[in-house]
Amino acid sequence: MNAPSNTKILPLEHIQAGFDTLREVKQTFAQRGWFPATSGNLSLRLSADGADPLLVITASGKDKSVDTAEDFLVVDLQGKPAYPTHLKPSAETLLHTALYRRFPEVGAVFHIHTVANNLVSEWAAARGSVTFSKHELLKALQRWEEDAEIHIPIVENHANLPRLAQAMEAVIHPDVPAVLIRNHGVTVWGKSVFETKRHLEALEFLFEYQVQRWMIERL
Repeated sequence: MNAPSNTKILPLEHIQAGFDTLREVKQTFAQRGWFPATSGNLSLRLSADGADPLLVITASGKDKSVDTAEDFLVVDLQGKPAYPTHLKPSAETLLHTALYRRFPEVGAVFHIHTVANNLVSEWAAARGSVTFSKHELLKALQRWEEDAEIHIPIVENHANLPRLAQAMEAVIHPDVPAVLIRNHGVTVWGKSVFETKRHLEALEFLFEYQVQRWMIERL
């Protein structure tokens, strides 16, 4: 099918390479149980050239434990399909596009729901952030100093997605590649798929650590 006249045309193999890259990430995260009940979404920047890059993003409502030919689609920075398709982009596409617009260096955005990140976001919501300090895995988040710490902001889970995207935009910082959404999940980003995956894995370790620490302190 032909693309709209205002859409840049990308080679089919370039788009397919983006699909294949996200499929590998999807398979890895699905095996870890990070996509319960079709939740979660993944995206990557397809083209960095020009003022209006295109993105690959997961399609809405798909079982991410299963691979199909309709798991992904291409959208623009407004979250609109860049090519004719019957697929709908993830309901949380606006969270992704807000990050790509704000930080041109961002190459991938991942959003997942886990018990640990939901518990942390609920227990620390009143503070507006959760702090991790003196952990070895903070190095994965570019915290190399001996007494390193990081503050992950927490926003309310607004049902109105434009409002949720605005709330996230109000707290994001280039040196903190993640935002927790209260009782919803975590959105993480990086310059590449590799870096974003590293950030997410480090944070999920820290979330699980924090939950177990709070449980021990309550004994």
